[in-house]
Amino acid sequence: MKKIIIPLLFLILSGFVNAQPIFNLGLKAGVNSSKISFNIEDYTSESIVKAHFGAFARLGVGRIYVQPEAYFSAKGGELDQNVLNTVTAFNYKTLDVPVLLGFKLLKGKTVDLHVVAGPVFSYLTSSSIDENEDFSKEYFADNYMGFQYGVGIDVLFLTLDARMEHGNNKLYSYAGINGKNQTFMLTVGLKIF
Repeated sequence: MKKIIIPLLFLILSGFVNAQPIFNLGLKAGVNSSKISFNIEDYTSESIVKAHFGAFARLGVGRIYVQPEAYFSAKGGELDQNVLNTVTAFNYKTLDVPVLLGFKLLKGKTVDLHVVAGPVFSYLTSSSIDENEDFSKEYFADNYMGFQYGVGIDVLFLTLDARMEHGNNKLYSYAGINGKNQTFMLTVGLKIF
């Protein structure tokens, strides 16, 4: 066993010694398609399109990096009540702070293909609901946590990403009605450094 572990550790460490460090700072913006789903059967969730903008950083070695981000995002969704055929619209804005682990699947001189995944911490900055007897904006959480994952491509100083975000069921909670968000994001980033 020792004969296998020592050469394997040496091979991994030599890969880090020869690996190029990664350090990028940049700006990003894009569109969201988000919806809020609830644990009640009488409502059907519909998604709406909004936008986001902010900044990102990448720190790592070789093919592995950590990508913290901070961006403002507009999200929401619509609920269609099956019985009364009425629509309730949810709109809210957040400051999102994901901390993603990234891995470069393909690493070229001008083009990289990468995957990312990690937690996202969201803080509500504003919220509104077309209020009815079942829903009120006072039951939005001030903050919640979720998980993001996705793929992207870097071409020279540009980075393009497609991601999914799944929030926990703490976004909206009242009298046994729990809501969570689900968001699909397309983003264009510009590496400044």
